[in-house]
Amino acid sequence: MTIHDFDEIRPYEPEEMPVVFEELLNDRQFNLVMKGMAPWLPKAVRNGLLRLLFKGVKSSQDFQVRFMKPVVRFITWRCTKGTSFGFPDGFDKHGRYIFMSNHRDIVLDSAFLDLMIHDDGFDRTCEIGIGDNLLIYPWIKKLVRMNKAFTVRRGLTAHEMMRSSMLMSQYIHFAVNDKQENIWIAQREGRAKDSDDRTQDSVLKMFAMGAPEECSDNVIEALKHLHIAPLTISYEHDPCDYLKAEEFQFKRDVQGWKKSKQDDLLNMKTGILGKKGKVHYELSPCIDPWLDTLDPTLPKKEIFRLVAEHIDREIHSRYRLYPCNWIAMDELDGTDNSDKYTVKDKKEFEEYLAGQIKKVRVLNPDVPFLRERMLTMYANPVRNFLVSQNTK
Repeated sequence: MTIHDFDEIRPYEPEEMPVVFEELLNDRQFNLVMKGMAPWLPKAVRNGLLRLLFKGVKSSQDFQVRFMKPVVRFITWRCTKGTSFGFPDGFDKHGRYIFMSNHRDIVLDSAFLDLMIHDDGFDRTCEIGIGDNLLIYPWIKKLVRMNKAFTVRRGLTAHEMMRSSMLMSQYIHFAVNDKQENIWIAQREGRAKDSDDRTQDSVLKMFAMGAPEECSDNVIEALKHLHIAPLTISYEHDPCDYLKAEEFQFKRDVQGWKKSKQDDLLNMKTGILGKKGKVHYELSPCIDPWLDTLDPTLPKKEIFRLVAEHIDREIHSRYRLYPCNWIAMDELDGTDNSDKYTVKDKKEFEEYLAGQIKKVRVLNPDVPFLRERMLTMYANPVRNFLVSQNTK
């Protein structure tokens, strides 16, 4: 297969970047966004500065480093209390991997990762799988494709989904092994609203279905062809926690309720600009050696189940747990982990929860229900961490 077999979903190639950049500068909605960020600059001056910055950008990785890296650094400074990154001793920074993670933020999960691995000496950043339901304006689709994103199609019929999954799987294998790119992808479709992070078998099945012919009949070899490295993302505070709780109440009270495009935009904006506290990423070893311990004669369904459980253990065992996580579990489960937090920690978390619940837009907010939903989001990482310690 060649790169042009994937034109409908892939990131832009180097020769396409200048043309798309000019299209972006001429997009009315993009200009309105840029004007909002620098209202004191006339359009001609603003676009002139962007063109000057774009000089020397020859690839999507260049674009990430030149344009997106400073933006993510600013968000880190403005919206977190610091970020940190850990990876196993001896991890090959020049290898090619699928970084498969739990999902906390629509935009920043991959953006923080790119910044971290670039700063830590990895020679390639990541191509990013992003749902087309978020690409609600043409300028957003162009911008993310310049930023090494490939499109994951949503809302398809069963027949369309099969074709789309095959194409995406083939592209992922092509990107890792032919283009020599890293990939970031979430362990499931969408975020786990209650932070009970579980790998969906369907994602692993998608990985296997597009494997090249030499390993297409062997699920284990098909997965090894992608070099999956589980990644754990831990936020002290999820700025979208109240939006997720709000969504739980809407779904409970309003039959057939579904998020609108404006809801998606609000989630993106809140996730990017909201306060997150401390943020930690922890990388697990590539699972290839573990895959070699599996019996290849097992039924495919059983192999996918075992692989999903292994990835979950790797992710759960590497959570960075904060006082609020232990406080939430103690309140919900009646446990006593008061050695993990102070009276001041508990008071601050109580004030945080109350402040977040006040932001909920439900007409008749069910405060006890909303509070329980938010506490569950913070308690589940501890619950899963403790289980992972007992199943190693």
